[in-house]
Amino acid sequence: MIGGIYSGLSALQAVQKKVDSISHNTANVNTDGFKKTKVTLNEGVPQGVVAEVRKVETPGPLVYEQGPTGSELVEKSNVELSEELPNMMLSKRALQANIKTIQAVDEMLGSLLDIKG
Repeated sequence: MIGGIYSGLSALQAVQKKVDSISHNTANVNTDGFKKTKVTLNEGVPQGVVAEVRKVETPGPLVYEQGPTGSELVEKSNVELSEELPNMMLSKRALQANIKTIQAVDEMLGSLLDIKG
């Protein structure tokens, strides 16, 4: 029973890292040269979920902008809102599902203690 709670809590922490990454990426969508981060969720040993954060080094689009010395080529952020927003919605559902898992384990543990007592 405790393993179920641990798995749910580790998943909540991992998905929260993913939400933090998405939020950071979205906040920097207009920052020149910004490189987004991506979080991959993996199975933990012996149980649970582990979040691996890595920086995505793909270049952003190059745009000519008017600067003090004339027109210059500037690299923009490599963040795509069309990727970040759906990922945020998926993460919201993952958080909800893991909260329900923890609630279900808690209810089963409560029922077990009621039977035992």
